[in-house]
Amino acid sequence: MSTSVSTPPQSPAGASSAPAPRRAGRGAPGRRARVWATRAPLLPALVFLVAVTQLPFVATLVISLFDWNSLAPDDRAFAGLSNYGSVFTDASLRDSVLTTILLTGTVVIVSVVLGLLLALLLDRKFFGRGFVRTLLITPFLLVPVSAALMWKHVLYNPEYGLLNGGWAWFTGLFGVTDPGQPDWISDMPLIAVETALVWQWTPFMMLILLAGLQSRPAEIMEAAKLDGATAWQTFRYLTLPHLRRYLELGILLGSIYIVQNFDAVFTLTSGGLGTANLPYTIYQTFYQAHEYGLASAAGVVVVIGTIVIATFALRVVSSLFSEEANRA
Repeated sequence: MSTSVSTPPQSPAGASSAPAPRRAGRGAPGRRARVWATRAPLLPALVFLVAVTQLPFVATLVISLFDWNSLAPDDRAFAGLSNYGSVFTDASLRDSVLTTILLTGTVVIVSVVLGLLLALLLDRKFFGRGFVRTLLITPFLLVPVSAALMWKHVLYNPEYGLLNGGWAWFTGLFGVTDPGQPDWISDMPLIAVETALVWQWTPFMMLILLAGLQSRPAEIMEAAKLDGATAWQTFRYLTLPHLRRYLELGILLGSIYIVQNFDAVFTLTSGGLGTANLPYTIYQTFYQAHEYGLASAAGVVVVIGTIVIATFALRVVSSLFSEEANRA
C-alpha cells in the first residue's frame, strides 16, 4: 500500500511569508501632528490652571521660608524651616489643629450616618419622592456664607430665632412657662458650628450613597428576597458591603472640604470660644498679626494634608470605576 503525503505549496524563491517590516519612522510626523492637534485646544486651560494654582503655591512655599512681618518689612530675613517648627509647637496653632480634627470628624461621621438614612429612604418608591429629594438637596446648593448667616440670625438668635421658639414650646410640654432665652452660639459654640455644617453637608453624603444604592445588582437583591432574607440581613450582608467604597468616597471628599472650611467659623463665632480651626487661624496670622511667613508655612501644611487625603480619595474613585467596568 502506498501512502501519498501532500506537501503544502511552496512559495516562490526569494519570497518571504513574513510581512515586510514597517519602515522605521513612517508616519511618525503625521501622528505627532495629530496628537498635538488634539491637545492644542487644552493648552490655554492648562496654562491658566498652572498660573492660578501652581504659581501661587510656589510663591507661598517661598514666603514660608522667610521671617516676614508686613509691619516691619525691612526686617525680612531667611528663616529656613523655623516657621514650620513654629506651626507644630505654637500653642494656638496646635489648639486649632485639634479643633479642626474634632470639627471635621464630628461633621463627617454625623453627615454620613444621616446621609445613609436619607438615602435608604429615597431609595424606596413613594408619592412625591422627587419633590422630597429636591428639598433635601437644597442645603448643599446654598452659598456657605448665606447658610451660615441663616443659622446665625434665623435659627440661633437668642431673641427672635426659631430654635428659641421651638425650645419654649418643648419646655412648655413639661409645664415650664419661662424657660429663658438660651444663646446657642455662646452656650455651645462648637456644637453650633458643627450643626450648621452637618445640615449643609448631609445632602452631599446622601447623593453619593444614593448612587451606590441604585447601583446594586437587582438580581442579587431579588434572590435574597426570594430566599427569605430579612431587611436587616439584606442591609448587613449585601447593601453595606456594596456601599463600602461609596462610604469611603463620601468620608474622604467630606474630609477634604470640611478641613478647609472657613465660612461657618468666621460667620458664626469669628473664631472665638474655642472654635478657631486651622484655616481661620491662618487667616488671623496673615491678616491680623501680619506674619506672612508663619501663615504661609501653616497654609503649606494644610495643602500637604489635603493632598494626602485627596490621594486616597482618587484611589477610591478609580477603584469604583474599575468595579463598575468589571461588572459591565
